[in-house]
Amino acid sequence: MAVSPQVAPVSTNRVYTKVALRLLPLLFICYITAYLDRINVGFAKLQMQNDLALSDSVYGFASGIFFFGYLIFEVPSNLLLEKIGARFWIARIMITWGIISGATLFVNSAASFYAVRFLLGFAEAGFFPGIILYLTYWFPSTWRAQIVAWFMTAVAVTGMIGNPLSGWILHQFSGLGSLKGWQMLFLVEALPAIVIGVCVPLMLPNGIRSARWLTEAEKKLLEASIDAENAVKDRLPLLRVLVEPKLLVLSLIYFCNSLGLYGIGFWLPQIIKNTGINDPLDVGLLSAIPYGFAAIAMVIFGRSSDRANERRWHYFFGSIVGCIGLVIVGAFSQNTLFTMAGVTLSTIGVLSLFPIFWPIPADMLAGTNAAAGIAWINSLGGLAGFFGPTIVGAVSDVTKKSDYAFYGIGGAVLLGGVLVLAIAPRGKRA
Repeated sequence: MAVSPQVAPVSTNRVYTKVALRLLPLLFICYITAYLDRINVGFAKLQMQNDLALSDSVYGFASGIFFFGYLIFEVPSNLLLEKIGARFWIARIMITWGIISGATLFVNSAASFYAVRFLLGFAEAGFFPGIILYLTYWFPSTWRAQIVAWFMTAVAVTGMIGNPLSGWILHQFSGLGSLKGWQMLFLVEALPAIVIGVCVPLMLPNGIRSARWLTEAEKKLLEASIDAENAVKDRLPLLRVLVEPKLLVLSLIYFCNSLGLYGIGFWLPQIIKNTGINDPLDVGLLSAIPYGFAAIAMVIFGRSSDRANERRWHYFFGSIVGCIGLVIVGAFSQNTLFTMAGVTLSTIGVLSLFPIFWPIPADMLAGTNAAAGIAWINSLGGLAGFFGPTIVGAVSDVTKKSDYAFYGIGGAVLLGGVLVLAIAPRGKRA
């Protein structure tokens, strides 16, 4: 890429490292709070289900209905982020979801549980695809997999820190202020989203031009790189984006992998409890182990994919690892050691796929197309967050064991890997 004389002396790697160190810590913390408020319902289930007399099917449906709220408002939210700017829109998302997540402590029936989970999804819609879109404003394709990997290790860190924290809250806070442990869980873990949301407008620039900590030469270098990439990307009519065959297949691929993420994520505390571990704190500590390994694997996969300029085979290999882990979970569901080994493998495989996946649609689209396309893929694929927990819950109620559900989810993860081999471009960034 030709660089003007004014920006030639600037070190490209130094500038991108500077941007990453400025943006990623805040975005990382934001995503931890988002993911914690999304999945803490899995720990709440350990007490909430008996208190409210909820079946596994009701719990699975309530966990997943979150994603229908997500589907409805995802694309409009991302378009509004592009129009209004990331600072204020992300702040709005975080504050509203924090308030609604805290309100879950007032749930007293299946109907109210469904309602608050749906509203939580509506409030949070646009956060994750908004961040993915925001990162495309700053980083070219050759940096995206590792940048997304660092950002998405927040999911793994949430498992490492948030799961033991959730178990500890259930263990220690039950009865405090006349609230049950699961009510305190929703209250305590909702507060960070509200506090951080208030701080976001003070700390997050809307884009390269508004970053006061960049010199003019650094801004020009970043803009030249992004402009050069955007010039060769597809620009489709907005409605065409919603029916573009490649994006629909990408949505299916994302759906397959998300089945693995949410099928395990929402049920992990129960999976561990079913092996004979009853204390919520012990469940929380054990559930941190898979996420610790997954955090390392995500960064390794992302860096390897960027350095090799290769996505397809990295993704396929990760899908095999995830599938094997899920099969082990199903086959050895009563054995703590083998179950933990299976959960660890599945978590490594599934989470490592996300930083490799998201650069693929980002490489195809620019501008408003990118805002709509990324949100559309995330909303359609994210429906796995409904079907994953619901399938496990329904199978558990009918068969009194969840083994078959994990076999099916493992097959779906592997199918996603096969589809990536078929659709991802074989050129420079494949």
